[in-house]
Amino acid sequence: MTANRWILRTASETVALRVHRRAAVVALVLAVLCLGVVLVSLFAGNFPISFGQVFRALAGEGTRQQRYFVNDVRLPRALVAVLVGAALAVAGAIFQSLTGNPLGSPDIIGFNGGAALGAVFCILTLKGAGLVSVGAGAIVGGAVIAGLVYLLAYRGGVQGYRLVLVGVGISALLSAGTAYLLSRAELTDSLNAQVWMVGSLNGRSWDQVWILLVVLAVALPAAFALSGPLLTLELSPDTATGLGLRVNRIRRRAIVVTVMLSAVAVATAGPITFVALAAPQIAKRLARSAGPSLVVSALAGGFLLALADLVAQRVLPSTQLPVGVTTVVFGGLYLGWLLIGESRRGKA
Repeated sequence: MTANRWILRTASETVALRVHRRAAVVALVLAVLCLGVVLVSLFAGNFPISFGQVFRALAGEGTRQQRYFVNDVRLPRALVAVLVGAALAVAGAIFQSLTGNPLGSPDIIGFNGGAALGAVFCILTLKGAGLVSVGAGAIVGGAVIAGLVYLLAYRGGVQGYRLVLVGVGISALLSAGTAYLLSRAELTDSLNAQVWMVGSLNGRSWDQVWILLVVLAVALPAAFALSGPLLTLELSPDTATGLGLRVNRIRRRAIVVTVMLSAVAVATAGPITFVALAAPQIAKRLARSAGPSLVVSALAGGFLLALADLVAQRVLPSTQLPVGVTTVVFGGLYLGWLLIGESRRGKA
């Protein structure tokens, strides 16, 4: 153990893992906060359930209504919020490290815009489109646009600033295309599409929880494996090349992982904004890490989205707001704070 980190070794000392003490403490605190928000979500609602009744329902006891609301309505929704927030945050951390821009997020590469266009197209053309078909349209649209942005930004390699500029331009075109589709649609279809585009966790069930767990079980280890190379890449592409890293291959893998994480999040909850932007920067400042702190980012994103969904459910007792409305408010405040801070440092 050193002053700033712990070194964990196996019994045979063939494998060693360095753990920064501050990052570990921050991760533990955020994990406790995530658990606390989930527990509060279980007994906070229009149907009153006491704290003790929540635990009895989790154990399979209590009345049928209590078990239904706790186990089938509130718990899966809270878990979906944590998992979607974690996926968005890790995707944002990777992309911010890849571009070297604290204002970067998967939105910039046009994924959310492509996902929105694909989902709106399915909603407007497939009458009675369900969550599966809308999610599939979102994934296909987002993946196609992400690939297009990468190809347009490729000039003997991909530079972070070029990827951002091309992504901003494509996102503007996608927004115009989505607005055109909405203007030509029937009123009911247009309203349904707009509700989806805001981002919502209403009606989410255990089906979405299991899908998220399966995808994250594949994508998160791949993301964590990129943490070291991305930290080296932040020094400079030339330095990373000199150290033997294949820069373009790392960038392609990073974009694939980012698209995978963003895809499952958007397909589950819609294009929720600002979580991918804010959570990695909050995690980086809390952990005081030099590069992308993916574990802390995942926990910060899960906590932020779960808290935002809890606020969205309770801020207006007579109705439930889509969680995307709350994240826009939180994200707007954060973005203003970040721009002011960067301006004071002479970076904006």
